[in-house]
Amino acid sequence: MTYESSRKILSWAEEDRPREKLMLKGRAALSDAELIAILIGSGTRDLSAVDVAKVILQSVGHNLNDLARLSVKDLSKFKGIGEAKAISIVAALELGRRRKEQDRPLRLRITSSRDAYEEIKPHLLDKQHEEFWILLLNRANEVIRPVQISSGGVSGTVADPKLIFKHALEQLASALILVHNHPSGNLAASQADRDLTKKLKEAGRLLDIPILDHLIFTDQSYLSFADQGIL
Repeated sequence: MTYESSRKILSWAEEDRPREKLMLKGRAALSDAELIAILIGSGTRDLSAVDVAKVILQSVGHNLNDLARLSVKDLSKFKGIGEAKAISIVAALELGRRRKEQDRPLRLRITSSRDAYEEIKPHLLDKQHEEFWILLLNRANEVIRPVQISSGGVSGTVADPKLIFKHALEQLASALILVHNHPSGNLAASQADRDLTKKLKEAGRLLDIPILDHLIFTDQSYLSFADQGIL
């Protein structure tokens, strides 16, 4: 960088500097706050875009995973962040999540509960409400595809056995793995979870589509019914 270009950068408003820094030094040279500042574009009368970004990051302990859990409504509560800027942040983080999903092998072979957890992780990470998913497997225990069955509230969702096995039959699945998340982070299996699993296991036995496992998913860990001997 020349002396003249350095002087030019210093003469610009602070919210413009991250863009130029990216152009001159590359994206890896920018801090998280500077990258977010580029997304939001401008700050307030008292705070630059970088300062606003720092406030947002401080609120989540500088944890990008926690930032990804914030909704448009949550982000809009910060001074200087309107709906449009909040949407830009949410959209950028969603693109990052989708990139992780596309990096996975097309046909992962499930050999353990950890494999199943990693396979479903891109779909359930950062969710603030419960969702029920299934992994459809072929005879080699390779994932045919993950399928969302239902989406509910903070404390529950409905899993319709008819819909579950409809997908299994249509895709000629040889086995299933059940997954639902607990946004609270609680890994305990409720009696309702156990009863549903038992019901689906019996239906799978009759249709010759066995239920291999049921995972309770949280962002940090999981509980496997098979590993715990409660399947």
